[in-house]
Amino acid sequence: MQFNLSFSEVKELIHKKTGKELPLTYGGPHTLRISYPLPLMGSVGLDINVEQIMGSDILLSYSGGKAIEFMMRTAFSQFQNQPGAEILELLDGNQMRLCLGKSPQLSQVFDHINLDDIHFDEMSIKIDFTPKSL
Repeated sequence: MQFNLSFSEVKELIHKKTGKELPLTYGGPHTLRISYPLPLMGSVGLDINVEQIMGSDILLSYSGGKAIEFMMRTAFSQFQNQPGAEILELLDGNQMRLCLGKSPQLSQVFDHINLDDIHFDEMSIKIDFTPKSL
């Protein structure tokens, strides 16, 4: 089975939650490009790659240069004290792990499905899953 979420839906959700505009674009079958506008500097680009899915954990890598590495480490240190921070682990080598099963709401979802793949097309995020046997 597949769940599709358009980039415009994600962009709208991010804007509602943060007030920030983050353009999302296709960067490859397993790569999402995110642009972040910086005052007086234009914008900074970040590529996020889905590397591996292990149960309810998703291993991601990111690239964009030294400035991106600094920004990610800074944002992560500020995020650690926020609700929901337990689902994100920043690893060495420009990698991070989303531990979705640590979320009380999402752990209930993973009781019923197996996450198979997350990939992208020109307009959306596609999440492939299979229901678990009852």
